[in-house]
Amino acid sequence: MADFIRQSGGYAVIDGGLATELERHGADLNDPLWSATCLIHSPDLIRRVHLDYLEAGASIIITASYQATIQGFEAKGLSREEAEVLLRRSVEIACEARDIYHERCAKGTCLEQRPILVAASVGSYGAYLADGSEYSGHYGAAVTLETLKDFHRRRVQVLAESGADLIAFETIPNKLEAKAYAELLDEENIKIPAWFSFTSLDGINVVSGDSLIECASIADSCKQVVAVGINCTPPRFIHGLILLIQKVTTKPVVIYPNSGETYDGVRKEWVKSSGVQDGDFVSYVSKWREAGASLFGGCCRTSPHTIRAISMTLSSYLQ
Repeated sequence: MADFIRQSGGYAVIDGGLATELERHGADLNDPLWSATCLIHSPDLIRRVHLDYLEAGASIIITASYQATIQGFEAKGLSREEAEVLLRRSVEIACEARDIYHERCAKGTCLEQRPILVAASVGSYGAYLADGSEYSGHYGAAVTLETLKDFHRRRVQVLAESGADLIAFETIPNKLEAKAYAELLDEENIKIPAWFSFTSLDGINVVSGDSLIECASIADSCKQVVAVGINCTPPRFIHGLILLIQKVTTKPVVIYPNSGETYDGVRKEWVKSSGVQDGDFVSYVSKWREAGASLFGGCCRTSPHTIRAISMTLSSYLQ
């Protein structure tokens, strides 16, 4: 990751919200599989959104596998083999988008030729439950470390062997799940690197109330983890969270906040608030860069317009 960041000029841009864009293009995501339902019904739409983000300046695109779990696909009536095919397909679609973008560059019709990574997304156990617990981290006493490892194990194995450049463990809501991921990476001898990205509602702890510093320390101690950071968190908290993470790791810091709106996990809808406009990300990015972050993008409710604003801001530092 450090080499990739250097090749990118010192900073790299991640893509933005996937579900937001899929819905904008007409996808119906009212399903427990959320954006992963498009792997079944409209893979071309996923590829289109990946390309939109590449055209906006993203150098890392994240696959549509956040809510794609073997257990979730089986609940829809698919076989385990079919579920694993769809997991691999999520990576293939992103790789196809990258190939198309590079072909456009070769013809002189793209923004710029640059290194591009495909990150295979792994969402939390709570994302599979689709009951809002991914936003609280409260899974109940019956869910143990072994429960989480058993749940994630095969998905991580499949994604690690799918052709992705790295695994993005996203929206991690508690320390227990971070520990499960770290142990899985070691136990399964996963060969590709990973990043751990946590979520916070108070600017100090992860959403479960666990200490962010303790969670980041778990990531720092895992040799496969090459970046540590925050996603799906209001932009106003990011600066302080970067400083907290840097107290326990020297690994690159990755940040991709949401728009600042609040998600109601019970009603399954976004609640209007003082969401950040695309232009406002410009001032935030400058502060995050000065605080020490290296990888910048957007999460829920952000768009290619947001990513273009981030990319243009970072490009100005490279001139």
